[in-house]
Parts: sequence; C-alpha cells; structure tokens
Amino acid sequence: MITEKDAYSMTRDEIFRIFRNPPQLYTSRLCLRKMLKSDTADMFEYSCREDVTKYLLWSPHQSEAYTAKYLSYIQSRYRAGDFYDWAIVHEESGKMIGTCGFTKLNVESNSGEVGYVLNPDFWGKGYATEAVRAVIRFGFNHLRLNRLEARFMVGNDASFRVMQKVGMTYEGINRESIFVKGNYVSVGVCSILRSEYFGNTI
Repeated sequence: MITEKDAYSMTRDEIFRIFRNPPQLYTSRLCLRKMLKSDTADMFEYSCREDVTKYLLWSPHQSEAYTAKYLSYIQSRYRAGDFYDWAIVHEESGKMIGTCGFTKLNVESNSGEVGYVLNPDFWGKGYATEAVRAVIRFGFNHLRLNRLEARFMVGNDASFRVMQKVGMTYEGINRESIFVKGNYVSVGVCSILRSEYFGNTI
C-alpha cells in the first residue's frame, strides 16, 4: 500500500537545488558525475559519429570546438538547476564514455524520462544498463518519483534491450510521432513504476 509519505512529490525548487550540484552516483564500474568542460575530447570522440546519432534527435558534432561550446553551455544549465544529465565515467580508465540522466522531470505528475548515449567502443559490455539502473535508483529513492519512462526510435534494438534489462515494461509504439532529420519516426515507449521497482511492497 502506498502511504502519504511514499506518495510525496518533490517541488520544482527542491529539484533545482539538487541539480545545481548533482550528486555523484557510483556503480561497480562507473561513476556518474556532472559533465565538465574538460570532457570535451572524450565527448567529441563519440558525438561526432553517425552510428551514435542515427537514432537520436541531434546530429553529429562537426568539430571539437562545437563540443566545447556545448559543454560550456551545459555549465550554465547546471547553475540554473534545470539540467538533469550526468557524464558516465569509466572508473578504471577515468574516461568519459557517455551520458545518462533525466531528459525531463514532470513535477506535477511526479514522473520523469530517462535518456542515455554511449561511446560505441564501450557497447555490448553492460555499461549502459549499469548507468540506467543507477539513474532509476536515484529517481525512485531520492526524487521519490512515481513513474520513469524511456523512449527509443523504432529500429534501435540495442536501446530497447537496455530498457528491458532494467525492468521496464514495453507499452507500445507511437507511430510516426516525431519529425526528425527530414523523416517521420515511430517511437517505442517503456516504463517502470515505483511500486514495481520496490516489488509492490510499498
């Protein structure tokens, strides 16, 4: 049974305070921390690649200078407290290998959407799943969200598998629901609820 305490929803100001200086999240092999301007080279290494951005809303970065400018802009978003994404850092090497976090948080409905991108050199090793699990854990344990969802463009089977591995339920396809890079694209939706995450015991 969900009690009044369990159903508590954070205010917008509380979320802003948390993400002005986002806490570091740790897994067995990764550290999720604030993105830094010093991540420019590592981020450009994967963000310039067509195979990375094929199923994303943004296009490949054309230069390292563009990536540096983007990361500078992100610092201002952190200061405002309205950016909810972490850098994924491979602890053994110290390399920034991708990003993972909340693409949006909806205070009114106490829900959020998870997004992630990973350097292809680290695909197939479970790192994306590990990072997403850490973000889901933070969403339910610290932000006390009721629902988390993730979306994938149809054809992005690898991303869909990550959603399944972290315990999300497939909800279906929104047919040709977005127009991106000159085409209408169908988008799949998966989600996990707070009650499911805690085993229906709350």
